[in-house]
Amino acid sequence: MSESIALSHADGSPVFLDTAGRHHPENGTLLGFWIYLLSDLMIFGSLFATFGVFAQSYAAGPSGRDLFDLKLIAVNTAVLLVSSITYGFAMIAMLRRNARATIGWLAVTGVLGLAFLGIELYEFQHLIHLGAGPQRSAYLSAFFALVGTHGLHVLFGVVWLVVLCVQVGRWGLNRTTTRRIACLSLFWHFLDVVWIGVFTFVYLMGVL
Repeated sequence: MSESIALSHADGSPVFLDTAGRHHPENGTLLGFWIYLLSDLMIFGSLFATFGVFAQSYAAGPSGRDLFDLKLIAVNTAVLLVSSITYGFAMIAMLRRNARATIGWLAVTGVLGLAFLGIELYEFQHLIHLGAGPQRSAYLSAFFALVGTHGLHVLFGVVWLVVLCVQVGRWGLNRTTTRRIACLSLFWHFLDVVWIGVFTFVYLMGVL
């Protein structure tokens, strides 16, 4: 394993050189992750645009007004929003260098993420049982693509939470684990923002 030598830019920001002389800016990972989030934003933007185009393409089938249970979706939205609050508590615990509390709040966030996915899977199963699967119309195809893609991102986030809990438990709150927790924080809050758009644009406008 190569060793690292800490240096500084003129502005005081740290730079790390390994023994091979390669540069490792301290904020390089976060910058790369922001670029990833921007690419993900483009994917969701395309899915939202596709849904908007097919929002009235029911093919003589059911519309959102016929299918969606707003009370259930509101509960699911609340679950995801609360998970952002619990992740915020995890970040506070991390800044206080409390590894046990950090793991605890990350675990609570993961449980809430699984609850969100469980409700979403129930909704999908219910719609398919009613004959309103993705093959029923262009509207439903766009709906399942948008909501399902968001759900896959939440699933990935839950897996990442589990990995972080294991890493913090094994290595503590070192520079690597805190950087990863910060990256996942950006990802998790990004998913909340996307879901608010889904709830408003897909569910509320679909029912109203």
